[in-house]
Amino acid sequence: MNLMNQKDRMLAGLPYKAWLDGLTEERTAARLLVHQLNSLSPDAHEERDGLIRKLLGKTGELVHIETPFRCDYGSNITVGNNFYANFNCTILDVGKVVIGENVMFAPNVSLYTAGHPVHPDSRNSGYEYGIAITIGNNVWIGGNVIVNPGVTIGNNVVIGAGSVVTKDIPDNVIAVGSPCRIVREITEEDRKFYYKDREFDVTDYV
Repeated sequence: MNLMNQKDRMLAGLPYKAWLDGLTEERTAARLLVHQLNSLSPDAHEERDGLIRKLLGKTGELVHIETPFRCDYGSNITVGNNFYANFNCTILDVGKVVIGENVMFAPNVSLYTAGHPVHPDSRNSGYEYGIAITIGNNVWIGGNVIVNPGVTIGNNVVIGAGSVVTKDIPDNVIAVGSPCRIVREITEEDRKFYYKDREFDVTDYV
């Protein structure tokens, strides 16, 4: 006999029904917080910080999310210290989303833990799933990037703009494309450049 409720099944990566066992009410509560967050005046810094910490499951000391922002539950999102998300970030946190320290999102980054069965009969049954996404430390994700369910992105990674990340990305690489593929490793030589072949003209960047 299966004693797991639909929320337990959801967080375990099992097929579940999103309208049962209080999940609709949890999403509504999150959307009310998201609505408050997105409706704030740009200078309401303290209130914005408080709402972000109330919405998300766990946060580091420094966390900034530009609005508008969208998520399903919020409570399934963990972010480390020094996290920044630019405009129009969407995180479908049906599954758990764990984000490390010193992570930056460019505009229009979307993390999708949620998905539906491929076969139409299975999909029309109402069952869906959520599979966790993990992002390491010191990661920069470019604009309009989509990260699919179950993906792990390693430490010190740069994901190029417009990428669709369908598979795990290891540490210390630049990856880009749809589907996202490794272009090259990040090396010590990269330290002196701020953009492509343009070198820093200052000395306080390290």
